[in-house]
Amino acid sequence: MGYVTDLKDGFRAFTPQERRNIAFYIAGIMIYKFGLEAFNGSVVALATNRYDYESILNNKPSRTFERVGLLTGLNQAFQCIGSILIGPLVKRYPTKNVLAVAILVFGLCSALLLIIDAATGGTFMPVAYRTNHPENEWSYYGKYNTDAMIPVYCVSGIAYGMVELIRRVIPRDIVGGHIQKLRKMDSIVHIFYEITGTGGAFITALVIIPQLGNNMAFIVTPICFTFSAIIWFFISELDFKRHKPSTLNQRDKPAYWKAAFHGLYLFGESIWVGAKILCSSRKFIWLVPGYAVALYAHRYLENGIAPQIARRYLGHSAWSQIMVGGSNLGELLGALCVLLLTNKIQTPMPWLRLDALMLLIVWYVPFWRPVSGDVGQAWIVAGTFAPISFGWAAGDVSLAAYIQASLARLESKNKNVSALGAVMAFLYSFYIVTYAISGTLLGRYLDGVYNKSGGNSEGGEIHDGLLFTAGLQMTIISVLVLAATFVPKGALAFNPKMISDENLNGDDVGMDGRAKQEDQGQQKGVHVRSSVSVVVERSNKSYCSDEGSEPNVEKRVSEIL
Repeated sequence: MGYVTDLKDGFRAFTPQERRNIAFYIAGIMIYKFGLEAFNGSVVALATNRYDYESILNNKPSRTFERVGLLTGLNQAFQCIGSILIGPLVKRYPTKNVLAVAILVFGLCSALLLIIDAATGGTFMPVAYRTNHPENEWSYYGKYNTDAMIPVYCVSGIAYGMVELIRRVIPRDIVGGHIQKLRKMDSIVHIFYEITGTGGAFITALVIIPQLGNNMAFIVTPICFTFSAIIWFFISELDFKRHKPSTLNQRDKPAYWKAAFHGLYLFGESIWVGAKILCSSRKFIWLVPGYAVALYAHRYLENGIAPQIARRYLGHSAWSQIMVGGSNLGELLGALCVLLLTNKIQTPMPWLRLDALMLLIVWYVPFWRPVSGDVGQAWIVAGTFAPISFGWAAGDVSLAAYIQASLARLESKNKNVSALGAVMAFLYSFYIVTYAISGTLLGRYLDGVYNKSGGNSEGGEIHDGLLFTAGLQMTIISVLVLAATFVPKGALAFNPKMISDENLNGDDVGMDGRAKQEDQGQQKGVHVRSSVSVVVERSNKSYCSDEGSEPNVEKRVSEIL
């Protein structure tokens, strides 16, 4: 009952207008997540089938997972570009309008593959195939080169990055800079987001794809995104005030592309500054394996291992979404546990150690011999993915809070980027580069194992390959993550109350903010750029409003990532 009471009190903390905006936001994000699961799951399954089909028709060795690894890796890299391009827009227009337009653009990008497929002869799955689909028969797909999916998916990644950035910005505009309200809103939104993600993955795998086919299953995506845009448009203006520049300074105001390229420069500078911060301190160096490497392991589990098992073990690439659904369920439970045990587990170390141990579950995969074509086997994989993602989500949520709290107290020596933004930019870029390279190379290795063991014509298999790409790789990552949890000072305890001799339960530092630090600097006679009153006043405004400085908006791109 205590948890129910806390939940009710959490809702009462918001004003009526905030509750209205949160309700619209949650409704829109649930529809968005459903469409997103249908799109990502269908595209990966479609690419897997198409590359296999091309190798069968052309009697050539399979290169399926090399190309799928490249496809997903580049998509994630282009999300960074989308995040940078959207930066200047959130200053010039109301955030909710930018979000609505961005998701409409994403919907149009997702429709490109549908148009290409239909224009080249693609159709819905034949009715006779819905109950008994012939093996390796996809003649109803469009007749285009499968490599054409890569640039289209990259363009979708740009739009995806735009939406994901604003999705992380708008909560600040809805409830202001109140840290407790932000935490409560983030928790509530995350729960509904993962519930929809779990259901969306299952429905995509079990209903939409079997009825429509991989090539047409994401026809629901543009529809869902359109409804989300309409719902989000009804969020209030969030105190946005359009700045009307005078004639004298109109010429000095940078154009959109100049601002966007400046944001790209700041992002690169953030990576360099973040690398110096992380590599020069025992307090932060452990974040590279603890955050970036662990994130890579989670993404490879969902985007690499799941499609490999679904296609090569079970013969149905669409069933990878069942496994992703189990993973999403684990994420939901992990986030809930962190929310409920915040007062008992005050550092991310226990969660990260759990994450490291859970990764070892994948060792069953190379030795598993399931019955091909049995959907029940996919549910078994989903059940084993749930505890793995439980550990990762718990570690990720708690670690994200730790990074924000500890780095917000660190004064950056660089005037262009914040310490928090710099570190997050480096960690995210490290993950992107690692996934893009290893995903492609490991996929190529698995394709080689498959071709040498017989390939498509003689029943090739990848068990020996997964011994290294799944079992050995995840063991190495497990050791790295586990070792990282003992690096900070005071982290040897099973459940340390404090690490690096730093109490993070004190006063919060605002998002813009170094008000407290600047106040201390003035007391010590240290020169600061602005008075405390100005900084405090700025911290009460959204950095997405027109009243914020444009450089601040741009450098927040890397921080929000």
